[in-house]
Amino acid sequence: MTPPLMSFDDFQNKVLTLPGSLICVTKMSTRNCQGMDSVIKPLDTIPEDKKVRVQRTQSTFDPFEKPANQVKRVHSENNACINFKTSSTVKESPKVRRHSSPSSPTSPKFGKADSYEKLEKLGEGSYATVYKGKSKVNGKLVALKVIRLQEEEGTPFTAIREASLLKGLKHANIVLLHDIIHTKETLTLVFEYVHTDLCQYMDKHPGGLHPDNVKLFLFQLLRGLSYIHQRYILHRDLKPQNLLISDTGELKLADFGLARAKSVPSHTYSNEVVTLWYRPPDVLLGSTEYSTCLDMWGVGCIFVEMIQGVAAFPGMKDIQDQLERIFLVLGTPNEDTWPGVHSLPHFKPERFTLYSSKNLRQAWNKLSYVNHAEDLASKLLQCSPKNRLSAQAALSHEYFSDLPPRLWELTDMSSIFTVPNVRLQPEAGESMRAFGKNNSYGKSLSNSKH
Repeated sequence: MTPPLMSFDDFQNKVLTLPGSLICVTKMSTRNCQGMDSVIKPLDTIPEDKKVRVQRTQSTFDPFEKPANQVKRVHSENNACINFKTSSTVKESPKVRRHSSPSSPTSPKFGKADSYEKLEKLGEGSYATVYKGKSKVNGKLVALKVIRLQEEEGTPFTAIREASLLKGLKHANIVLLHDIIHTKETLTLVFEYVHTDLCQYMDKHPGGLHPDNVKLFLFQLLRGLSYIHQRYILHRDLKPQNLLISDTGELKLADFGLARAKSVPSHTYSNEVVTLWYRPPDVLLGSTEYSTCLDMWGVGCIFVEMIQGVAAFPGMKDIQDQLERIFLVLGTPNEDTWPGVHSLPHFKPERFTLYSSKNLRQAWNKLSYVNHAEDLASKLLQCSPKNRLSAQAALSHEYFSDLPPRLWELTDMSSIFTVPNVRLQPEAGESMRAFGKNNSYGKSLSNSKH
């Protein structure tokens, strides 16, 4: 069913008056803009053109045969976002409306299409195109997400959700929405520009990241999640492609396409959330009632991937395969280990091999090289959602005990890199500066499919 659409006047009223903590948000990507989540039926085979593939070397702890040609991760189109840096002009329809604070009378104004210059296309999807651009207002680099409008249909509701939510989120580890521009033909969301993402970064530095950098990236991820979770917002699509990395190492949560506000008591949501590799077992088994613990499974998967250099659970076939990979390490659940699992719609004990749980270091040996890493990962990667550590609790885990205490005292908008002696370490054989100069971010983005 086509999602409800509304006029621009309704759009303006909603964006400017509704509190972000109560609003859902659309995907900051160039994928199809639908009002409802598309559903992948659990235990169905994933269509060939939708399979997710991996570029980094697969873990040796893997009883599943993977064809040699399935060895390249597909990068999503979402990361054309975001940090600042220069200026010029772009031609658009003159019918624009302001959605942000006024600028100086002698300078270009926010909310005006000709206040931004398009520099290069970063990605294109079925309903939006993302450009790297310059702002004439302040000379900064920006990312321009241009959403094409159908005159007879009005503004897509999903675009309203994205703008309204991001307007209410102000945090150093969440991508910043600068401006909104509306014309008859397009709606343009102007984001800070960030030059790469964690997936690209890990591909550039295969084999696992520097342990100190893993710790700083994870700390920033948990900071951002703790902030949105305290506002009853779930991200619902955590994966390396959705974690932007600036040239200074600042990590920013982005791509809130599946994010939504969660009220109490629990609502029922679509179980088509989170890319397969990072989707928790409760959702894979058909659960549609979940809370912030949904995001924490993704945190555990990303944590392991940063340390080990391979995806934790890289399912290659279907959801059945994905669950088998999880149970191989964590053990096949039963009512004793996961109360209520038998009531989940797609849990059929006869479908799964009976595995006993293992120490995580048996699957990912590099966890044993870092103090307290295995313990933290084990508390995040819990099959039973109620047993997963929260973002706030994870920030207090002993794994972070050697970081400067001032990191826990920062204000929301303060970067962790404002604390003395907090900085990224050079990865094996290559510095962050060299990586920033030679990334192929835009090229991979424009060639990617979601």
